[in-house]
Amino acid sequence: MSYSGKFKPKNYKKYKGDPTKIFYRSLWERRFMVYCDNNENVVEWGSEEVIIPYKSPLDKRVHRYFPDFYIKYVNSAGQTVREVIEVKPKRQLLPPKPPKRQTKRYLNEVATYAVNQAKFKAAEAFCKERRLKFRILTEDHLT
Repeated sequence: MSYSGKFKPKNYKKYKGDPTKIFYRSLWERRFMVYCDNNENVVEWGSEEVIIPYKSPLDKRVHRYFPDFYIKYVNSAGQTVREVIEVKPKRQLLPPKPPKRQTKRYLNEVATYAVNQAKFKAAEAFCKERRLKFRILTEDHLT
């Protein structure tokens, strides 16, 4: 199975957005899509359908962040919950460890970490204003 590709939902009426344009960029994202599609408690879901503006620490300009998922579900207490969810490898949530000498790879990891932190901060504020939850899922949640 490919690490990226197109997802075809069985329950396309639950999908918010165009169900013919659902793409996954990792097998963890695909696994979460299958979960959303098949779980009867998930009322609706979308992939990269929410747009959150954030200021990049690299160029100080406003960019658009498309979190991986929007999901609306009924929890075990019978309450309807709306969440914005990002799927990330656990290692991208920790600041990179400085190597003995600075490499291009290390500098890229630092930049990625800084941009991700800005995105997550913007997402938390965006969700709080709209009474949504923001959550980051890692391989620990999806395996």
